[in-house]
Parts: sequence; structure tokens; C-alpha cells
Amino acid sequence: MHSPRTLYQKHIDSHTVCTLDDQGHVLLYIDRQVANEYTSPQAFSGMREAGRKAWRPGATLAVVDHVNPTAPARTAAMPDAGGARQVSYFEENCRDFGIELFDVLDKRQGIEHVVAPEQGFILPGMVVAAGDSHTTTYGALGAFGFGIGTSEIEHLLASQTLVYKCLKTMRVTVNGVLGPGVTSKDIIMALIEKIGASGATGYAIEFAGPAIDDLSVEARMTICNMAVEAGARGAFMAPDDKVFAYLQLKPRAPQGQLWEQAVVKWRGLHSDADALFDREVSLDVGTLEPMVTWGTSPDQAAPVGGHVPDPAAQPDLILRQGMQRALNYMGLEPGMPLSDVVISHAFIGSCTNARIEDLRDVARVVRGKRVAAHVRAMIVPGSTLVRNQAEDEGLAQIFLDAGFEWRQSGCSMCLAMNDDVLAPGDRCASSTNRNFEGRQGAGARTHLMSPAMVAAAAITGHLTDVRTFALEA
Repeated sequence: MHSPRTLYQKHIDSHTVCTLDDQGHVLLYIDRQVANEYTSPQAFSGMREAGRKAWRPGATLAVVDHVNPTAPARTAAMPDAGGARQVSYFEENCRDFGIELFDVLDKRQGIEHVVAPEQGFILPGMVVAAGDSHTTTYGALGAFGFGIGTSEIEHLLASQTLVYKCLKTMRVTVNGVLGPGVTSKDIIMALIEKIGASGATGYAIEFAGPAIDDLSVEARMTICNMAVEAGARGAFMAPDDKVFAYLQLKPRAPQGQLWEQAVVKWRGLHSDADALFDREVSLDVGTLEPMVTWGTSPDQAAPVGGHVPDPAAQPDLILRQGMQRALNYMGLEPGMPLSDVVISHAFIGSCTNARIEDLRDVARVVRGKRVAAHVRAMIVPGSTLVRNQAEDEGLAQIFLDAGFEWRQSGCSMCLAMNDDVLAPGDRCASSTNRNFEGRQGAGARTHLMSPAMVAAAAITGHLTDVRTFALEA
């Protein structure tokens, strides 16, 4: 008789090749890998030096996303020699090891965590690893995704397995009904603020509850994507009919009888009713307001109607020092209303929030309005397919009429690894996942929020409660 299992434990059980010790280490079989040009070069070099071949090349999908430019006119040229070398070596590696590549000019190109789901490359029940921490995104589909380092990428390419340390389990039950203008981004930002940037370290989080059930699949991806910002090495949601409907028409999803058989299997992918979790957390979002970050860590966040906190009110010395350092870097004063913070840039994009539903949210806010004169506002779709769909739906024209730059897909200004970089002192309202010092450029200041909130800030020129726009509409 098996003891009750969580969804995480079921994934690990079904993919364990063998147990390695009594400390929780197993040899884990990995169904799929997504590779990018930035984290893979040393792994491929190690494979070459050892004379190894890829064990299952068809299990890896390769995309160019981190270093490529996103200028409105797409070209294959990289803006700097380093990026050009990374991309050319990536192309060489994919060709030599037999791995499918979506290069910059491919009509399916985009950010890996947008591209893989929209191709149907990620399916419920899979275990997926990739050289990017936001691989947790795939938990929204009932898969288990986690980020790995370069040496692990090499091991995975060579063997389709990884030495893996099992995690503790945490269930986050989200109750309540979201109000107008409040999104899944606000849910995950509120959770990170509540439990801290290391609150889920050592855990895999399962998100459950009526508020999660109510979300679209794309909105769920935002939550799983940012769970890593609370320290989680994995995030899950049990797949449901919304997930199956999302996947059914994807290019690489099973078809016909195979699809029917798969769905029957996938319906069993949930935690047992009496499964025990190592930690339980609850969140009520019925009164949740749109969130923004004020500091240099995703947990340094507050409702947009609030104020910059005072470090002097924090009794913990370490936390107090961290708050003061963050305020010094961000150029903010304690007690200042967050709505008084003036921005210079607005960025909508990233693997967190650049899918078609995010862009529809933005269009609803900016239709018929104009970006503030002092703000540079950019929209970078998560994939070329998303870009094309936004153009077909007329969203792109709304953005252009409002004064936004409408760009090609890529990681762009999420991280200072391409030519979309902020200058020292620039202050950006951003739909991305990280607001670390220098994340968007040395000396640049980042405020995280939902795409709709970024849109509102772009129009007014300062941090703004998007719900005031909803009242005007």
C-alpha cells in the first residue's frame, strides 16, 4: 500500500532511475531540455572534448533568445562580437549534435519559456530541465521544470539524466476572487513579499485553490515563472481542462487516439487528497491591490497605494541594513508615496509577461492614450508567433499609436545581456521578474509590476494604480 503522494513526489517517483544514497539523491530521467545560446557553450565544449554524442538529441529544443537584438527590423546580425560568437557557436553545436534550432530568423523564434509551451514541446507529467532558472514556468502545464548549471547541461546532453536532490514540498493555497486590474503577477509578488526571497528555498511549491483554478493557463505561467524568486526550485499546478484545451492544438501535442489516451493519464496528475506537505501557506487575494517593488529584491514590494517603507521600523538588523542599501540604490526616501515615483522607461516583455494575454491587457489600458513625453516605452513580445498574433488582432497598432516601440522577440531589457540596456540612474517600470542591482544595466533602477501596471505608468509617467484607468474607461 503506497502512502499518499504529492504531485511533486509522483513526478520524482515516475522519473527516478535509481536511488543514489539515503540523503535524498536520485538519478533522475529528464524528458525534455530547452537550450539557449548563453548557458550552453561550455557544455557543448565539454561534450566535444570527451568525444561524446547527445544521447537523445530529439529531446532538446534550442532557441536563440538572450543576446539577440530586438530592433523592429529583424536581421541575423548580432550587435557585438561576443554575442555573434555565442550564436554562431550555438548554431555549430546544434548542427553537429543533431539538435533542432529555432534561430533568430525562424518564425517560431522567441524566449525559450514562451516558445516551448506554445509549440506543445512541454506536456503534463514531464520532467524538464534547462540552463535557465525560470524553467519553473512549465509547472503551469502540470510538468516539473527546473533550472540547471552548465556542468549539468553537459551531463543531461550525454545521458538524458541528472543527479538530483529531492526537495521538500510546500502547498500555497490561494483563496478569493481577484478584483479588476489585479492579476496573477500581483498574486506571486504578494506571496514573495509574504514569505521572503528565500522563503521557499529547498522546496517545490504546489499552487492550489479557487483563485488558481480561475486563472488562464498563461496567467498561471507567470506565477510558476516567478516562484523561483521566492527560492523555490520547482513550482506546480495540477493540470485541468484549461491546460488540455491550451495544449490540444499545439504543433507538437499528441493527436487522435494518442491525445485521448494522454488526457486520461494526465487527469491523474494531482496530489492525493490526504497527501501531506512539509509546509502549508495560504493567501487570500480578495482584497489584493496591484503590487510594485520599491527595492532591489522581488520581496521588497508593496501595494501601489502604499508608501516606501522606513528601515528604522524593521527590528531585524540584517533586514534593516538590506532595506537601507536598497533605498540608497533606488534613490527613494522612507514614507514617500509610491505613486510619486517618476519613471524614465517602461518595459513590457520577458518570459514572465510577454504572452498574447499580457499584450491584450496592455492594449486595454493604452488604447486612445499617449505615453508620457519623458518616458521611453518598449513592448517586446515573447515570441515571433505572439508578435504576429498581436499584429493580426490590431494590438500592435494600438501600441504604436500610443507611442510605444513595437519590437521583435527576445529577452531584451529583462537583463543587460544585449543592446537593450538602461543607463545609470534610469528608472524603469518593468513587467520582468528580477529587480536586482544592475539587472537592466549598471546603476539602473527597476520596479517590477504587471504589464497593465507598466502600461499605466508609461502613460502617466509615474507609478500608477491601473485601476484608476479602469474607472475612467
